[in-house]
Amino acid sequence: MAVETREFDAARYLDNEEAIAAYLADATESGDAAEIAYALGVVARAKGMTDLSKQTGLSRQTLYKALSGEGNPELGTISKVADALGYRLSLVAKTQTDAAA
Repeated sequence: MAVETREFDAARYLDNEEAIAAYLADATESGDAAEIAYALGVVARAKGMTDLSKQTGLSRQTLYKALSGEGNPELGTISKVADALGYRLSLVAKTQTDAAA
């Protein structure tokens, strides 16, 4: 008998604000725009893409595409999504360790 599996989906495990905050903090450490967009998409799915669409004024299709990690969303889109999810964008100075990497 074959074992049935399903693809891992982090959104299933983001069921509280602490988990979401930790997930986003980890995703932003690299500074990789695609990784950040993808992480916001995972959180958006965890919280509900329909509600996010209403809050941002962007269609669900636009959100899925922008937050897939494969697109290149505009900073304004990322900012709207972060705001609707209860976050804001900020820049943090690199430490000496970060600059050497």
